Amino acid sequence: MKKQEELYREITEMIKATKDGTLRWSVEVQTTEANPPEEKPVEEENGTAWTVDECYVSYYCKYRGRDFCMITYEMIKTAKQAGSGENRVTSSNMVFLPPLGLRFFDLHTLLPYSVEVSNVLLDAIHRLWVLLLDMYKTDKGSVYLDVSPGTLVIED
Repeated sequence: MKKQEELYREITEMIKATKDGTLRWSVEVQTTEANPPEEKPVEEENGTAWTVDECYVSYYCKYRGRDFCMITYEMIKTAKQAGSGENRVTSSNMVFLPPLGLRFFDLHTLLPYSVEVSNVLLDAIHRLWVLLLDMYKTDKGSVYLDVSPGTLVIED
């Protein structure tokens, strides 16, 4: 399994190759963020009610003659700030490097392929995400992008 420093360097190189036009990406997203509020689970923590969303993103490309597959997971918790009515948001992130045939959006299946993450690695992945979205907005043929709604069930 790759170490986070190794993955960071590789993603940084991939960002450059993508900007140079030598790398093509396939991105699949499954998220609960656009689901109706009544379909979202709510967790109670220390008297605060948190609405929970999750987002999986699968990144795939051929890089240096081999397949590269990375799946990211983000759990987003949102709560109304008492008094101000503003939202308070927290998130947790995970990164997985599963074998090519394993592109399931399921934490239990992906856990054995998790990579330790740092803020530096998450920043590089975020920069890749923003680059790919910007490319897609400019030229829909430059990146394959598939977004679908997810269902989140929190088990006790």
